[in-house]
Amino acid sequence: MISQNTIDTVFETARVEEVIGDFVNLKRAGSNFKGLSPFSDERSPSFMVSPAKGIWKDFSTGKGGNSVKFLMEHSQFTYPEAIRYLARKYNIEIEETEQTDAEKAITDVRESMYLVSEFAKEYFHNTLLHSEEGKAIGLSYFKERGFTNETIKKFSLGYSPETWDALTKEALGKGYKLEFLESTGLTIAREDRPFDRFKGRVMFPIESMSGRVLGFGGRILTNDKKAAKYLNSPESDIYHKSRVLYGIFQAKQSIAKLNNCYLVEGYTDVIQFHQAGIENVVASSGTALTPDQIRLVNRLTKNITVLFDGDAAGLRASIRGIDLILEEGMNVRVCGFPDGEDPDSFARKNSHDDLVAYLEANSKDFIQFKASILMNEAKNDPIKKADLIRDMVTSISKIPDRIQREVYLQECARIMDISEQVLVSTLAQLIQKDIADADKKQKQQQKPFEVVRNQNPNTGYSGGDPDDPRTGPPDDYPGEPGYPQQAEKVDILYGFERKIIEILLLYGSVLEDFEDVYLKADEEGVIKEVSEKRKYKVYEKVYLSLQEDEVELSNSLFQSIFNGLIDFYNQNESFSLDKYLMHLPPEFAQEVTNILMEDEKVAIHNWEGQNIFPKHKNVTIEQNVSDTIFSMRWYLVSKIIQELKQSLLSDPQEDNSELLSMVVDYSKLLNNFSRKLGRVVVPYH
Repeated sequence: MISQNTIDTVFETARVEEVIGDFVNLKRAGSNFKGLSPFSDERSPSFMVSPAKGIWKDFSTGKGGNSVKFLMEHSQFTYPEAIRYLARKYNIEIEETEQTDAEKAITDVRESMYLVSEFAKEYFHNTLLHSEEGKAIGLSYFKERGFTNETIKKFSLGYSPETWDALTKEALGKGYKLEFLESTGLTIAREDRPFDRFKGRVMFPIESMSGRVLGFGGRILTNDKKAAKYLNSPESDIYHKSRVLYGIFQAKQSIAKLNNCYLVEGYTDVIQFHQAGIENVVASSGTALTPDQIRLVNRLTKNITVLFDGDAAGLRASIRGIDLILEEGMNVRVCGFPDGEDPDSFARKNSHDDLVAYLEANSKDFIQFKASILMNEAKNDPIKKADLIRDMVTSISKIPDRIQREVYLQECARIMDISEQVLVSTLAQLIQKDIADADKKQKQQQKPFEVVRNQNPNTGYSGGDPDDPRTGPPDDYPGEPGYPQQAEKVDILYGFERKIIEILLLYGSVLEDFEDVYLKADEEGVIKEVSEKRKYKVYEKVYLSLQEDEVELSNSLFQSIFNGLIDFYNQNESFSLDKYLMHLPPEFAQEVTNILMEDEKVAIHNWEGQNIFPKHKNVTIEQNVSDTIFSMRWYLVSKIIQELKQSLLSDPQEDNSELLSMVVDYSKLLNNFSRKLGRVVVPYH
């Protein structure tokens, strides 16, 4: 178990913009950073990072939190894994304490699969470097490919012994369970005995963007025609080949920095480019390029350069992937290599400078690429040329941005020597066809029209939690099936209570002058209301005001956050948001982040750029606090008045003089609140 001292050091050291910057291409937006959400497919950035507050907020999904929370959401880390990841990133030594049996039992199935995959990576790597068989066969192969020791270590390359159950036996001896060796595909189960999937192969660990081992690729070194040259881990709970790019962990920082990603096909293509000094490169690992893989790159850059082998198969694969990349709103260029060469062999034969110069000189826009390559097939055949033009316009139709489409149409018309108007007409037809096809598909997926009773089968109520005043049934709900759902009312009290938490988070430790009102007898003995200014810290004023009214927050989550904040302020001389968030219980993190990042919507929507200037909350803190407290008192008193009036109406025959007197007194109190707030207050109904 990781010690609290290590956890504290990690939180104090980690910078949220650096951590998230490894996974998301962030751009400066005032004092914050913004980028495309890594949790949804979006075109406009709604993901905001606040270095000053040490937190992030994804406005497209509502998720938010600190550095650790991001790693848990984005990479499915457990809390300890996130701490370990950050400790490695910032070179912090991890102090361990003894873990209890109960804590060990919490580890779930996915975590066990990650652990056994990490063990396998270390086992294969150590076998390659330290066993006689590994050095003689595996290491020799990598050396022949020109890989240095540093490169082998960087990619954790390994070797699986020729023995049938070498890995399985070693893992079981270390306490790893057979079920997880099987579920990750490392071991194949047989009734007589289990055996290793990758025996006799050099190993390429496949890692996620955060560096977790998801699976493996293994290359056989013998000429066994019955065995596949490359063998990958099967699909599992942690490995989905359509969502993974080989080398993304090693390449992510370079991709974001250089704002471009080279896309190749194989493991050795990636490794050889890295060794040549070009690190912004990933591979689809021999699979057809998928939208999920493209979106993985899209988090880091808008620009992809597809590198293909100098043969027909590589050419066709590149053409197929172009339209998918364009559909995701990305910019794509294409670069081929001479006949008989691939990225691996070409990088091996050329220096870094020569390789960079070649890529810059031969990378073409996709329109130029299609025209130059496919025109060779069309030659002087007008029908084939027409098909080629139609193919190019089809690619252009995939581009979401209208301006980009127009520019590419102009370029296509120039290259193919054809009227731009003809291309515009063809493009319009294609787009219209796509819309029609989408509508037809949607209609086919729709179920026949059904009349559905708007209710919950258990409660007869169609709303949310019956015990939640914001989503539960209306006061006069009779509890009968088929009762119509009313429009959800705005919960005023919820808004006031949330505002109190916001004030404590933003200004709790600020010292302000507040007006204290109390009764005092003058020299003649007449009781008068007296007010004077006194200095309070904001959290003290809020706490004392609620104590004076004997009020607790009705929302249990807000009350828990409130108690924690008051305790934190009382125990610490100065308020540190980082320190508070460090010890914030996970169940509070989402709501706290939502509140803290509320103002960042201004930057997301660029309101000020549209000459809309929102009022900033810290202009008059004292007024903000006082207005919130008085408004909340007004609401509570208004409710009391309404309840008293209901009592009066329920039995008008009784002597209700006492109730009438109370209504009058409370109404005077409302008038007092109106005077304090400087506006007319209408009683709550």
